Amino acid sequence: MAQITVRPSGDGRFAVRVEELGSSTEHEVSVSANDLERLGSGRTPDAFVRDCFAFLLAREPKESILRSFDVSTIGRYFPGFEREIVR
Repeated sequence: MAQITVRPSGDGRFAVRVEELGSSTEHEVSVSANDLERLGSGRTPDAFVRDCFAFLLAREPKESILRSFDVSTIGRYFPGFEREIVR
């Protein structure tokens, strides 16, 4: 199972490190206040970002996750994202 570390880096941006099977990847992710309110279901911003990565890792390897992206783009690649992440 992957270890996901999320660190706030200011202005709705987060540095994310995914460690799994002896290797790691680094990502820079942004989340708008609107998306957090709409999709976060009361979670803290870092918990929401962690859950977004868990969603992605269930569908693709860590190396396939974009290095820099906004959470709103996940739904373009995975149409069921918004429905599943609010659960």
